Amino acid sequence: MGTGRRTRRGILPAALAMALVPAPAPAQQSLVPGTGTPLLTPSITSPALPPSLPPAEPDAQLTLSAIFTGSGTPLRDGLAWRIFDDRGEGARPAIVARSTEAEPHFTLPPGAYVATVTYGFASASKRIVLGGQAASDTLRIAAGALKLSGAVGDTKIPPDQLSFSVFVPVGTNSEGRLVRSGIHTGELLRLPEGTYHVVSTYGESNAIQRADLKVENGKVTEATLNHRAATVTLKLVATPGAEAFAGTAFSVLTPGGDTIREAIGAFPQVTLAEGDYVLIARHDGQVFTREFKVESGLDRDIEVQAKSEPKPEPAPAN
Repeated sequence: MGTGRRTRRGILPAALAMALVPAPAPAQQSLVPGTGTPLLTPSITSPALPPSLPPAEPDAQLTLSAIFTGSGTPLRDGLAWRIFDDRGEGARPAIVARSTEAEPHFTLPPGAYVATVTYGFASASKRIVLGGQAASDTLRIAAGALKLSGAVGDTKIPPDQLSFSVFVPVGTNSEGRLVRSGIHTGELLRLPEGTYHVVSTYGESNAIQRADLKVENGKVTEATLNHRAATVTLKLVATPGAEAFAGTAFSVLTPGGDTIREAIGAFPQVTLAEGDYVLIARHDGQVFTREFKVESGLDRDIEVQAKSEPKPEPAPAN
């Protein structure tokens, strides 16, 4: 009995307490003045945040080198590097970096690139995809070089009197395509491996020699082209060994009449291939001629004597 009463006494006050708790007041709505119509208040929501992007990959270093095909010998000089941005088919590539170092280092953003290296007239290229990490690559070049000189017998021709032209033969034409002209003695001409036609010109006339030379991969081909020619000094004189007449116009012809060289002066020098020639000298309205011979390696003076033709004697009167 005692226990039951304690229970009822404990429950009743709790129930009364719950009943006495005031209900929450209804939300007050604002009214449109003079109408009693509730004024609608727009709800305010926070804007949605964009999804977070993955962090961009950092720039990376690309290290390049070049070697000769086959031998694997590294190239240490004479290189020109270009890096192109690979924009896909049909798009014009843009150069993004250059270098002339033997082993260049490029810092580039991730992407696809085309690396090219030239070694004189030889070249190689390679497509490289670069990520966010350092990378290295090697390009292989099939090339060699020519080094040329000239001589007459055992005597070297001075470099300022000699020039070379190099051609790539096409079919049966040995001078099918000019690679380069005006090459000097001792100059290193870097070329793709193959066979080339070399033309050596001594002086400015007809002293010319030709040769077919092979350029081997990774090697320098040195060649001396031997000329059979000589340099002659042209003079118009009154008597042998006398002072030369200034302002004389000279023409050197072949025996068949083809003009080889023309020059004006008191004693112009002409380099000619060995052979027979005809010299014509013009001075003060008069013309003088002489035949002469050029022997290889024999430089000498060629004098024409200014002799007036004897006037014919008048015919005797009848």
